[in-house]
Amino acid sequence: MKISLLHFCFNEYTIELANGLANYVDLTLIHPQELSAKSQNLLDPRIRVLNFQKPRIRDVRNLLAMGEMMEIIHQSQPDILHVQETNDPWYDLTLFLNKMPPLVTTIHDVFRHPGDRGSIPGSEYTRRIAFYRSQQIIIHAENLRDAMITHFKIPAQKLNVLPHGELGSLYKRLAKTKDVVKEPYTLLFIGRIWPYKGLKYLLEAMPLVAASIPEVKLIIAGRGENLDRYFPQGYDDQRYEILNRYIEREEMLSLFQRSKISILPYIEASQSGVAALSYGMGIPVIASDVGGLSEIVQHKKDGLLVPPSDVKALADGIINLLKDNQLYSQMQTATVRRCQEDLNWANIANKTVDVYRKILK
Repeated sequence: MKISLLHFCFNEYTIELANGLANYVDLTLIHPQELSAKSQNLLDPRIRVLNFQKPRIRDVRNLLAMGEMMEIIHQSQPDILHVQETNDPWYDLTLFLNKMPPLVTTIHDVFRHPGDRGSIPGSEYTRRIAFYRSQQIIIHAENLRDAMITHFKIPAQKLNVLPHGELGSLYKRLAKTKDVVKEPYTLLFIGRIWPYKGLKYLLEAMPLVAASIPEVKLIIAGRGENLDRYFPQGYDDQRYEILNRYIEREEMLSLFQRSKISILPYIEASQSGVAALSYGMGIPVIASDVGGLSEIVQHKKDGLLVPPSDVKALADGIINLLKDNQLYSQMQTATVRRCQEDLNWANIANKTVDVYRKILK
């Protein structure tokens, strides 16, 4: 089975999926040239890698880039083209205007997140082309499956729910430093920071946690909003460590190694690469019981779910998990087991091949 795997983003996810697929199919990875350096030494040597020049989204030279991309796709002669959601109107229009190989598309976010100013203008409309042109679609949660059926009238037989695989093993392969000492009362909020991530509620919960556990500390790491709006009078640098910028892989690994719990107080969610990364790093998660998070986090097994926007419930969950060492140890063991089972890339790749077979039948 010859598969071409195309992506413009979701790089870590695609690397791990590609490595898993290499055990089952003849795989060609196609991506913009700038991603080749980021993938270097991380891909299985059996994978052919083809790249093309991809300008910034507002550059009209994207017309030439899409022509080059289509030429590469035709030359690779795949039985199936598998595309990771691109969020790129140039690709969507190319898909609309061209004859494509049988198409599988992985949709990571069905809807635009509230308050996410990082989305590309117009893409929330043009991306629907991929919904309708794909013979099969992969999503990461049952509630997204229901949304695709209800809001976009996608036939149920085209939809396949596969979990977002763990990413911790990838980051550990990249590690250049020795293991960092874990800080027993440090919480981690990491990733793109927009209003839907619910940082406001975590910050409101922190004084309640500190009243019970004075040693508690919160690391806030990621870019997006200007965090000055949350700290108009400044902040206590003994209580908060703020890294309001893009976090490189090596630094991200260190932050996870230092932290005891990963906090996801989102008010809206489709799926979560942060949760998958947390489990891969052996860190339990406390998350809002909302969207796809309700399916990723197994309540009281590998993490805790709390009602969204409920400051007291969030604070109580943090306090209980920081104080109960036995519960924490049980959850930490469960995260390792999850990464060996449903979040394991070999299992996900095997299920992905089953999706390909649906088309080839």
